[in-house]
Amino acid sequence: MSDRSTEETAVRPGLGERLQAKLSSAADEHRANAGSGPAPAGRTSAAATSGRGPRRARLRLTRVDPWSVMKTAFLLSIAFAVVTVVSVFMIWSVLGAADVWDSINRTVQDVVGGEDGGDFDIENYLGTSRVLGFTMLVAAIDVVLLTAVATLGAFLYNMAAALLGGVEVTLAEDQN
Repeated sequence: MSDRSTEETAVRPGLGERLQAKLSSAADEHRANAGSGPAPAGRTSAAATSGRGPRRARLRLTRVDPWSVMKTAFLLSIAFAVVTVVSVFMIWSVLGAADVWDSINRTVQDVVGGEDGGDFDIENYLGTSRVLGFTMLVAAIDVVLLTAVATLGAFLYNMAAALLGGVEVTLAEDQN
């Protein structure tokens, strides 16, 4: 029985033969995709047939580089911080141009009444410099936190992918 099992077992070709076969099939596929002519005699590529849809490849994302995730997250969080500061400044400027602060001051004077309300100015408490300073502080904290959370997420993904195999993605080639 052991003689029969060794006869049925296929012998794996050597590394040089496998590389040559891969290179040959890749060259055939490239010629078929580029339309530079027919495939060699006796070999027809499946991509050369006209009725077939786009090629698809199923890939598995098994590792994410934490360093590249950290750099990308840092850059995106800096951009988010700049957008936040600029948008708060624009909103605060629009509110000032619309005389919202004067309206709030008059409303407080009417509610409080007397001379106590006359000294009240909302911009002493919520001035542009205070609001922008607070916004910059929050934006700086967000940059640190978002970068750290994204990097930690990359480490956690790598550990989960090591156990479960990662995320499978199907890629398709565009048809022009």
